[in-house]
Amino acid sequence: MSLPKARKINAEKYLPGLSLFRQKYAKVKLSANESALGPSPRAIKEYTKASKDILRYPDADGNFLKKTISKKFKINFDQIILGSGSDQIFELLCKLFLKKGDEVIVSQYSFIIYRIYSRITGAKVLFAKEKNYKISIKNILSKVTNKTKIVFLANPNNPTGTFLNKKDLLYLRKKLRKNILLVIDDAYNEYVKDKDFSSGLTLFSKSKNVVVTRTFSKIYGLAGLRVGWGYGPKYILKVLNILKPPFNVNRAALFAASAAINDTSWLKKEIKHVRRWSKILYYEFKKLKIETNKSGGNFLLVNFNKIKRDSKEIFQKLANNGILVRRMEVYGIKNSLRITIGKSKENKKLIKVLKKLINV
Repeated sequence: MSLPKARKINAEKYLPGLSLFRQKYAKVKLSANESALGPSPRAIKEYTKASKDILRYPDADGNFLKKTISKKFKINFDQIILGSGSDQIFELLCKLFLKKGDEVIVSQYSFIIYRIYSRITGAKVLFAKEKNYKISIKNILSKVTNKTKIVFLANPNNPTGTFLNKKDLLYLRKKLRKNILLVIDDAYNEYVKDKDFSSGLTLFSKSKNVVVTRTFSKIYGLAGLRVGWGYGPKYILKVLNILKPPFNVNRAALFAASAAINDTSWLKKEIKHVRRWSKILYYEFKKLKIETNKSGGNFLLVNFNKIKRDSKEIFQKLANNGILVRRMEVYGIKNSLRITIGKSKENKKLIKVLKKLINV
């Protein structure tokens, strides 16, 4: 028996943040940018209730959740798509717009999933150099050719934590050709309170050539349920909703996400916690002479060059103490780790262990 010849895929495999180290679950997991406080109690309640009816298929298009999103953000219902995480929406966009020979632009230290899905289609990925770990609009525009089809960017950016202001984003869209799709990943937007910052959804809800994605995996604490959503022009979203698999978001996830998005008091609690600990960790790292930046997300990128220590050694010793963080080699960021902001107890343990490791 002979099978059809499989197509060669020129893309790396996504490597998630570890939950296990040496076959033992980490007591403190700060490797995946998950919510510090976890899901809203209202979301847990709805999840539990929905789980009693799991013999039934979910709504194929998730209309109940889409209506909740539409009402919450005052956006058009028919311009929303749900995904099994926002990752699935990136995948669908690449399937819809890219073919072999096309080009995609990403920033130098951008979320790795953009390049993976782009390369699966056969497209070429071009990297725009960043300046001090911040996305450079000038360098993105310098990479544009007549083959450019999509520009992907996260704002704030993962894994650097830096972000572009409103003026920068509007300038980028203005200078890109109209037939280049700009995809803005709003995954961490809720954590930013800078007066010059505006989310992609706020800036481009009426745009004809921008798609914005959001996720329930971060601030809403539903990473395990895999649910995200996207918003864009009707002509794109109509086709994306045809392309997407039926029942791609499960029943329990739909109800839990609908409850989570409406629990504004829990959301404020999470934001307050993250912003407080972001400042504390920033200054604690500085005292240890560990280089870092003020982050717009729920994580910090740290570098060990100044204290002449190896990030691999620090990673290993943290793991030996039951603390898992994220190594940065896959992103090409040398001698660095990304550390998610956890619960207060977890953050205190992290600081205590780091002080011991660095002999302070």
